[in-house]
Amino acid sequence: MLVSGRRRLLTALLQAQKWRFQPSRDMRLVQFQAPHLVGPHLGLETGNGGGVINLNAFDPTLPKTMTQFLEQGEATLSVARRALAAQLPVLPRSEVTFLAPVTRPDKVVCVGMNYADHCKEQNVPVPKEPIIFSKFASSIVGPYDEVVLPPESQEVDWEAELAVVIGKKGKHIKATDAMAHVAGFTVAHDVSARDWLTTRNGKQWLLGKDTFCPLGPALVTKDSVADPHNLKICCRVNGEVVQSSNTNQMVFKTEDLIAWVSQFVTFYPGDVILTGTPPGVGVFRKPPVFLKKGDEVQCEIEELGVIINKVV
Repeated sequence: MLVSGRRRLLTALLQAQKWRFQPSRDMRLVQFQAPHLVGPHLGLETGNGGGVINLNAFDPTLPKTMTQFLEQGEATLSVARRALAAQLPVLPRSEVTFLAPVTRPDKVVCVGMNYADHCKEQNVPVPKEPIIFSKFASSIVGPYDEVVLPPESQEVDWEAELAVVIGKKGKHIKATDAMAHVAGFTVAHDVSARDWLTTRNGKQWLLGKDTFCPLGPALVTKDSVADPHNLKICCRVNGEVVQSSNTNQMVFKTEDLIAWVSQFVTFYPGDVILTGTPPGVGVFRKPPVFLKKGDEVQCEIEELGVIINKVV
């Protein structure tokens, strides 16, 4: 990313944080790169919008990818806790490039029609069972990366979503046991090609979702989130609030989704569940509004942070 672009994003980030959501000082795991480091590293974000502690410098035996970190479970999490408690050097935010907190997971599970208020804006009934589809893992990009408009679509839309990151392998997981399989939560922008969703490919949703999936900025561990089902969620396009809701509007909560999906597939550490989007997407506006070159989209969730993506 160019220095000017990074400064622009940092300015927008600081502006976004001034409004409603309070920063968190709990465990916020990140994947990042820096000019003086070789390849991706694991780190701790020192609060929402803060600098980064290099976990791999604190303990060189730690893996350098989040998936491998999660696979080792409590052993690696305990190291991160010690690092969080220690007085360690902090890399300034301006000197690092944030990657998605999880890259190349085994699967990205998506949930449709999972906000009651989103169903209401479409004048459709609330689903009686979760509507499940998927995105390709290659669609994941970083929290401040650009979203590239595909030439095959003229109707690219925004969707702010709460993302769940799996921390423990499991299948046929009971809802009462589901949170034991969760590592934490992050912010997602589930970019959607509406024309491919609604009129092409037999109206199946997979191809309409293979655009981009910005994630981040951090994987906030579950014990650092007071209640994932009572968080303010919003999306801004060019500074205008287009989505504003609360995760308490989710029809099927995290536990129910894990129990339902794990009937059919095995969850692995690093897997991502995009839990659905609230009302305010562009396709249901009158007239419909879609993303265009030069737009900037900010997706923000209380306690988790904000991701900022330029459309090119």
